[in-house]
Amino acid sequence: QVQLVESGGGLVQAGGSLRLSCAASTRIESINAMGWYRQAPGKQRELVATITSSGSTNYADSLKGRFTISRDNAKNTVYLQMNSLKAEDAAVYYCHAITRRFFNYWGQGTQVTVSS
Repeated sequence: QVQLVESGGGLVQAGGSLRLSCAASTRIESINAMGWYRQAPGKQRELVATITSSGSTNYADSLKGRFTISRDNAKNTVYLQMNSLKAEDAAVYYCHAITRRFFNYWGQGTQVTVSS
């Protein structure tokens, strides 16, 4: 059982930045991959970025250059740095983990609101 707790969401102006955090209840080295997904009202949940235990990263094409995923193994935490935020980035952002035993875990989500 892995618990994931997101934090760092809030209200920012367009062009601003936020850093989201996802704290895991276990060593993230033991998790095959972690990532961030988001879901806006009326839209499907979509992949934002992922990072594997070996450090490989992947991003949604539209977000490359603005968003950066990283991890701090000592803190069992994965981060999502979001820069140059746009109105269309507003969504609930969810942390996700998949273990090497193929179990999936989700956080409760953190709201990101972007104002003009």
